[in-house]
Amino acid sequence: MSHFYERKTYRYPSYALAALAVLMAVSLFYFQWMLGLVGLLGVGFLLYYVIWSQRSLHKELQQYISNLSYRVKKVSEEALMQMPIGILLLDEEDKIEWSNRFLAACFKEQTLIGRSLAELSEPLAAFVKKGKTDEEIIELNGKQLKVIVHRHERLLYFFDVTEHMELRRRYETERLVLAIIFLDNYDEITQGMDDQAKSQMNSLVTSVLNRWANDYGIFLKRTSSDRFIAVLNEHILTQLEKSKFSILDEVREQTAKHQAQITLSIGIGAGVSSLPELGTLAQSSLDLALGRGGDQVAIKQGNGKVKFYGGKTNPMEKRTRVRARVISHALRELIAESDKVLIMGHKYPDMDALGAAIGILKVVQSNQKEGFLVVDAMKTDAGAQRLLEEMKKQADLWARCIKPEQALELITEDTLLIVVDTHRPSLVIEERLLYRADHIVVIDHHRRGEEFIEAPILVYMEPYASSTSELVTELLEYQPKRVKLSMLEATALLAGIVVDTKSFTLRTGSRTFDAASYLRAQGADTVLVQKLLRESVANYVKRAKLIERAAIDEHGIAIAKGDENEVHDQVLIAQTADTLLTLSGVVASFVISKRGDGTVGISARSLGDVNVQVIMERLGGGGHLTNAAAQLSGVTVGEAEQQLREAIHDYFEGGKPV
Repeated sequence: MSHFYERKTYRYPSYALAALAVLMAVSLFYFQWMLGLVGLLGVGFLLYYVIWSQRSLHKELQQYISNLSYRVKKVSEEALMQMPIGILLLDEEDKIEWSNRFLAACFKEQTLIGRSLAELSEPLAAFVKKGKTDEEIIELNGKQLKVIVHRHERLLYFFDVTEHMELRRRYETERLVLAIIFLDNYDEITQGMDDQAKSQMNSLVTSVLNRWANDYGIFLKRTSSDRFIAVLNEHILTQLEKSKFSILDEVREQTAKHQAQITLSIGIGAGVSSLPELGTLAQSSLDLALGRGGDQVAIKQGNGKVKFYGGKTNPMEKRTRVRARVISHALRELIAESDKVLIMGHKYPDMDALGAAIGILKVVQSNQKEGFLVVDAMKTDAGAQRLLEEMKKQADLWARCIKPEQALELITEDTLLIVVDTHRPSLVIEERLLYRADHIVVIDHHRRGEEFIEAPILVYMEPYASSTSELVTELLEYQPKRVKLSMLEATALLAGIVVDTKSFTLRTGSRTFDAASYLRAQGADTVLVQKLLRESVANYVKRAKLIERAAIDEHGIAIAKGDENEVHDQVLIAQTADTLLTLSGVVASFVISKRGDGTVGISARSLGDVNVQVIMERLGGGGHLTNAAAQLSGVTVGEAEQQLREAIHDYFEGGKPV
């Protein structure tokens, strides 16, 4: 600063003015020496004063700068040592070389110098050594600290964010959650009751729910005879999740004592602050829970994640055919508005998928529209392959079968695409058709999963149904024009029902027999059904070998697996699981084997005490409570078995929800 002030460049104007003043004073001597003398003395005095003033100013300025530098240095030192920010320097061996007092005070010690980072905190040492980011929140000695690391300088900054994290936690736990509670079978249960019995049932359900709401601090309001709305927060939701939503069991058990078992479905929206969006999530969750058969809770977050609880009972069979009639009429109108109809099922279609597709084709033809079955004859199971061979004998029916490539060429903006026996985009025969079709109909009997075909214009999903073929048969019955099925068409639908019910032994309701009776009256050949489903000796031997390797644990869970280099088709795997379920002491069976497509397939079966659907969903699969499956990619049979055992352990030990 002093050198800057003393630069001669800044003094030249002063020198010039002084020289000019002296010159003017001297020049006065030529006119009057007295004035010249006075002027010269005045100029001398002024020059002296200016020089003295400059030196005084320079001295004071230096003193000010010196004081300011001292104060800044002192403040910097005090700030470095006393400010509420931790600073840590590490040496090459990750030992503490220096730290300020704030950081030492966090550990209630005088100094941290010489200690290794791992001694202070293993998570902190791991973050500094292998962390993928430069910032992280780490808990140290009861405090939440935001750590910023400069790895090249081996310098760490610590910011106390305990209060901030506590505020964030309080915000998250007190965030609003909306729930819609629906009594699944209230109308069916109460329609035959007198007023007194109905009033008692209402009082029972309401008292159970009100007691539950009071215990957890939930605001509950009944909005209709079978619907409630509940307002709670994230903290209460966490408590409900820990209890696995025991209210489902409580309502079921309490109402069962009155010879009328009522089940609940609860749709919950959480994770967003917008109330309209929260309501949309709650309704969407309820639709998802009902689509999976009811008696369960679906929780949908704003980020799209969904969790399920419950689903321990088989869905109740509906006692009214109103929905089937309404869907049948709506389907007729959609077909009439389209230029053509494409029908496809899932990959490697079984008898149910192919039979349902043939039934829908008949619906299309009865409405004088052109329809096509999308099928890859080279990628079907043995039973479906035999059915295709029978179809080849009927030229009119076989001419309606096209390959996926042909379907992509035929589809237009007015084409109606009907998907049967699946609702998951990744499982359809040709996924590209879903993106090209503007009008999609989904007909399925599986419980709804997270993955779902986007924006269908009509959805007919009934988890209570034994098979998709049963649903399609009912749709045929309610077509306005009387439909006459051929023998092969009726047989295909009946074969689909027989396959999915294991010859009417599983998931069979009264309407299943009604559908079978209708098909038999239409000319279905039961002998041909047996021919289509018969098994080769080689497959029988393979199944026996798989059963021979089965192991049964203390829960009655039977697990059989094939060799690493042994390939079985999905039908054989499923048949083996069915056979294992007939053995004494087995309540659920799982069969693991490599499939022809390179994945590892798992088929799961249950008598109803174990929800195999939940177990399979943990592995990315799905299905029904008593019948489910999953396909795993990039794993060995042994690895698949390990994942399966972990999923089973979580199921029995109360692990994380799906």
